[in-house]
Amino acid sequence: MKPYAGLDVSQHSTSICIVDEIGDIIVERKVPTCPDAIAAALKPFDLSRAGLETGPLSVWLWNELSAAGVPIICMDARHANAALKMMPAKTDRNDAAGLAQIVRTGWCKRVHVKSTPGHEARALLAARSPLVQIRCDLENEIRGVLRTFGILFGKRVGGFAKRAEEIASGELDASLMSRVVVEALMKARHDAAAQVSALDVRVRSSSRGNPVVRHLMTVPGVGAITAPGGVATIDDPTRFRRSASAGAYLGLTPKIYASDETMKVGRISRRGDDFLRRSLYEAAHALLTRVSHPSSLKAWGLRIAKRSGFKRAKVAVTRKLAVILHALWLSGEEFRWSSNTPQRPLAG
Repeated sequence: MKPYAGLDVSQHSTSICIVDEIGDIIVERKVPTCPDAIAAALKPFDLSRAGLETGPLSVWLWNELSAAGVPIICMDARHANAALKMMPAKTDRNDAAGLAQIVRTGWCKRVHVKSTPGHEARALLAARSPLVQIRCDLENEIRGVLRTFGILFGKRVGGFAKRAEEIASGELDASLMSRVVVEALMKARHDAAAQVSALDVRVRSSSRGNPVVRHLMTVPGVGAITAPGGVATIDDPTRFRRSASAGAYLGLTPKIYASDETMKVGRISRRGDDFLRRSLYEAAHALLTRVSHPSSLKAWGLRIAKRSGFKRAKVAVTRKLAVILHALWLSGEEFRWSSNTPQRPLAG
C-alpha cells in the first residue's frame, strides 16, 4: 500500500514524517515552510494521503500543495491535539510522526478549506469588524473626556458627527490641552468612520453582484453583513447533509455529556465561526424587536421569550436562522413568512 505523510508546520520550517501502511517510519526530514520545498520532499513517495493541521498557514499550503498534485487533507487542530497529547515529549519531529499516524489510521476530522472568493469576502468582513470596534471605542472615550468638563453628548439630529462639530465649534470651553486631546480623538474617530464607510461600499457592491447573497437577504433581519458572512463561512452548502448541521457547525447547539445513567445538557458550544454567530444573533434581535411584518419565525421566537426569557429566545432564533439560510441556499426556495405560504422556488 502507499505510504502516508504528516506535516507539522511552523512559520519558518516544516517537519515531515512518512510512514508505511503498518506505521513504521520510512523517512523524517525538515524543510523550509514553502509549498515548492514540501512538494519536492514528498514527490519521491507515491503517497496515499498527507495531512496537516489547521493554522495560519494551512489555507495557503493546502491550496498550493493540492495544485501540485499532493493528496493533502487539512485536519481539525483540536482533534489532532487530543491524540498528540498522549506523546510524552512534544517536539516538531514527534508531532509530525503523530500526525502521520493519525492520517494513516483515518482517525482525523477533515476540515473544509474554503474557496478563494470565500476567503476574500471573509477578509473584507473581518477587516471591517475591528474598525467598527475602534470607532465605537473612540466615541465612548470622547464622551467620557467631555463629561469631565460638564459637556454631555445627548442625542442630536445628524448623529455623533454632527454633535461633535457643535461641541468643537463652541461648547468646548476648557484648557488648551483638553481641546487638543478631544480634537485628536475626534479626528481619529473621523478617519476610522471613513474607512468603515469605504468598506461598507465594497460590501454592498459585492452583495449586489452575488445572487445567493441577495436571495438570503430576503430573510427578515438578515442584512448586507450577515448574508455575505454566511455565504463566505459556509462556502459550499452541499457539505452539510442536513440543514440542521449548520447550527451545530456554528456552535449554536448545546453541549451534551452522557455516560451510563448521567445525562447533562449544557450551554451552546460556541464552536465555529464567531463572526457569523454574532451576526446571526444580531439578526435574531432585529427580527424579534424591529421587524414589524408578522412571520411564523417571529411568533415562534416570541413564544419562547414568554416561556424562557428573551435571551434564550434570541439564541433559539439565531440557530433557526442558520438552518433557514442553509436550507434556502440549498433549495433555492423563497422565505415563507407564514407556515401556510406554499413553497416556491426562486425565479431564474
